[in-house]
Amino acid sequence: AMQEMLRQRLWLQQHGDGASLDQIESVRRSLEEARERIDQQLTRIRDARAPLVYPMTALILASTSPYRRALLERFGLPFATARPDVDESARPGEGPADLANRLAQTKAGEVARRHPGAWVIGSDQLAEVDGKALGKSGSRADAVVQLQAMSGREVRFHTALCLQRDAITHQAADVTRVIFRPLALAEIERYVDAEQPFDCAGSFKVEGLGIALFDAVHSDDPTALIGLPLIATARLLRLAGFAVP
Repeated sequence: AMQEMLRQRLWLQQHGDGASLDQIESVRRSLEEARERIDQQLTRIRDARAPLVYPMTALILASTSPYRRALLERFGLPFATARPDVDESARPGEGPADLANRLAQTKAGEVARRHPGAWVIGSDQLAEVDGKALGKSGSRADAVVQLQAMSGREVRFHTALCLQRDAITHQAADVTRVIFRPLALAEIERYVDAEQPFDCAGSFKVEGLGIALFDAVHSDDPTALIGLPLIATARLLRLAGFAVP
């Protein structure tokens, strides 16, 4: 096509002054056809180099947490939620980071087995204090105990992520360091009564009043502490072929 375009342009330069209208019109059509063929070739080249985007595939969040659901909704992708049926007990000698990673994989795997062909997001978060894991308190009394244990200390929060479809898995993990300021018992009780964070690892809601409990937060992903690290989630979804953004 490029050679044809050059040939026609050269003909116009050599014979244009003495050419008939029919001849000029014929050359013009030939040039347009050559240009269209070149555009088509360029489009095919660009498409071949573009990232592969799979057809829309079912996406499932293996969690009924309203916090994780609200975070995932930021991407604007359609998805469903499913409660994973897993035992979240730690194995003997299993540290908080390993436990969080295993639970994220187990949650994604359990839901993926029930939904073949769907991409499933599993996530888990645990706080680490003195090498031991702290999960959800579940009650006011335990929430007070957890916050007392973290008062005035640096606490690591391990948030694990797994994206799975059938036998294909992609994984990521985030570690966020939280510096709790010294907390009086009256402050802790006032906070717990205000937000009732019994379904949150560490017994606080960083997106709410819980931020007032901290001196500092050190993290690569500001959403990880809420329960779903969106930077890593977006990266894994792109690996799976989803268009994010």
